[in-house]
Amino acid sequence: MLFCLSNFVPISVASKAENKGASNTMIGVIFGCYALFEFLASLVFGKYLVHIGAKFMFIAGMFISGGVTIIFGVMDQLPDGPIFIIMCFLVRVIDAIGFGAAITASSSILTKAFPNNVATVLGSLEVFTGLGLVVGPPLGGFLYQSFGYEMPFISLGCVVLLMIPLNICILPSYESDPGEHSFWKLVTLPKVGLISFTLISVSSCFGFLDPILSLFVLSKFNLPAGYVGLVFLGLALSYTISSPLFGLLSDKMPTDSHMYQDAAVCVGLLTTSGAKMHLRKWLLVFGNLITAVCFMLLGPAPIVHIKSQMWLLVLILVVNGIAAGMSIIPTFPEVLSCAYENGFEEGLSTLGLVSGLTSAMWSAGFLSTASAFIGPMLGGFLYEKIGFEWAAACGGLWPLTSCLSFHQRD
Repeated sequence: MLFCLSNFVPISVASKAENKGASNTMIGVIFGCYALFEFLASLVFGKYLVHIGAKFMFIAGMFISGGVTIIFGVMDQLPDGPIFIIMCFLVRVIDAIGFGAAITASSSILTKAFPNNVATVLGSLEVFTGLGLVVGPPLGGFLYQSFGYEMPFISLGCVVLLMIPLNICILPSYESDPGEHSFWKLVTLPKVGLISFTLISVSSCFGFLDPILSLFVLSKFNLPAGYVGLVFLGLALSYTISSPLFGLLSDKMPTDSHMYQDAAVCVGLLTTSGAKMHLRKWLLVFGNLITAVCFMLLGPAPIVHIKSQMWLLVLILVVNGIAAGMSIIPTFPEVLSCAYENGFEEGLSTLGLVSGLTSAMWSAGFLSTASAFIGPMLGGFLYEKIGFEWAAACGGLWPLTSCLSFHQRD
């Protein structure tokens, strides 16, 4: 539900802010501040998860997100100009803080509750993330068209608030002593640094495409504007379906599985000396590699001499969604394993650090300034200068670099 809100709110608020006299630059600042404060909130809440309490943090985050969503529904009553713009800014900042608290706490709670099936549980959780990405805009649009501006915000906000008593009754309360380790020690671990770069690179790819893929589809295939969103469903649905499968695979194929090692050696993926590499590492490597190839073929790039066709574009987006699942799902359990291997205590304190870090790195690439400004801005610039085909190929350099870095280290 939170992801449903996070994907509908920007669409409606952008339109309303423009009608209220906000410039395009100011609208960008309003959305950029959300991303920036979510990034900061994830780091702060991850550090102080034990002090605040995971359950309280999650409930408080839901309450804040639900409350400010309802406030968004009545903000059209404000006068045009600076008052409306300032209130948009403040409400978006508060919403970002609530969202960061809820996401950071939820990952920690689930990992604590299912310590032996971390990837499976988080992969299953991504099903609901994907559903939020798919359902949010059309559901909000339907409510907007049928009942007016206020209804989608008020109804979705009330649903979130009504879920709070249920979560208070169901969620367990975990207590733990504060740890002595810090984010700095965690992120400076070489493997964790590479995984963080992987998260940023994959999420930045999506931000990179945001302003240019829809323009390319409209101009290349002459589709009606209402059908453009359907093109993106291939990516969202394939990610939604594949995420729990990769989570299950990560948990059921342990580090030293002799069957996996022997098979990997036979097909030449691993040397005998390297046969003990985690399956999760290979998922990260191949996920990034496939993502880079997909970006090369989105246009496709002129160098491959393939004619651009709608069925090919949709197919590539579907494969890209699967590759995103390969690249994203293993990151949390891999960072957690690396932390434990390097002396971090097993408890809620470390879970908070890992949850906050992964959430912040995803925000840094997809939601925060790295994507909300640099990614779309760079994508739009390249689209204008060299066309979509080469711009998409350039965007694939992010995951390709991540793939090569990970493979070089291991």
